[in-house]
Amino acid sequence: MTDTAPATVTIENRIAWLKFNRPDKRNCMNPALNRAMGELLHDLEYRDDVGVLVLTGEGSAWSAGMDLKEYFRENEARGLGAVRQAQAEAYGWWRRLRWFQKPTIAMVNGWCFGGGYGPLFACDLAFADEDAQFGLSEINWGILPGGGATKVAVELLSMRDAMYHAMMGENIDGRKAAAWKLVNEAHPADRLRDRVVEVANVLLKKNPVALKATKDAVRRVGAMTYDEAEDYLIRAQEAANSFDNDGRKEGIRQFIDEKSFKPGLGAYDLGKQPA
Repeated sequence: MTDTAPATVTIENRIAWLKFNRPDKRNCMNPALNRAMGELLHDLEYRDDVGVLVLTGEGSAWSAGMDLKEYFRENEARGLGAVRQAQAEAYGWWRRLRWFQKPTIAMVNGWCFGGGYGPLFACDLAFADEDAQFGLSEINWGILPGGGATKVAVELLSMRDAMYHAMMGENIDGRKAAAWKLVNEAHPADRLRDRVVEVANVLLKKNPVALKATKDAVRRVGAMTYDEAEDYLIRAQEAANSFDNDGRKEGIRQFIDEKSFKPGLGAYDLGKQPA
């Protein structure tokens, strides 16, 4: 893709670096960017040379949310059909990212506002620059945090923090975002990429079938009762075993027979697993 494309991707050592690429607009999401993200995720999901996907932003922002001019004003002027189409394109790629085949990491390198909480929540893990700015600013211009942003706040924050965050319209930095668990960790800007690569390389050593099943399980069971979750997880494990029983057997073989690894200290050696 060209440098002027609204989203770009590079692949290095089985890590796909997917970037918002509207730095002059603080990577606000407009219809063109949302369509590009959907296409790139489709292209990347089952590639053999991609094991982990990192979502980040070009320039000084991760994403400052939805483009107020192109996403809101221009679509509203075209009527309900245009509004619904724009919503479907945005929510569609967030949903695809949420259930992506490979592990996903948000590397928040700058501003993350409003609609940016959708793809932030869609990523499995999230790491931020300590000085990144997070905000639900919708209240400041007269609307509620839509596009799932309110749900994201409630899912990730305590009720009191979520209420304060949504009602006050104040920004928080990466340090507070980590303390509130909006992200996993915050790091100085010059350390952020190294930490994300470190985590990605750990994930690349795990069984990919087990990773996908685990990703789905964590998202699914939160809305279930204990009994429902217990049943779901039993069936999910059976399904994973039927799809990749050799992987399960190889891990057990290396632990019991070879005594070459300890599950509590790392992953089994995928290189010894039958192709």
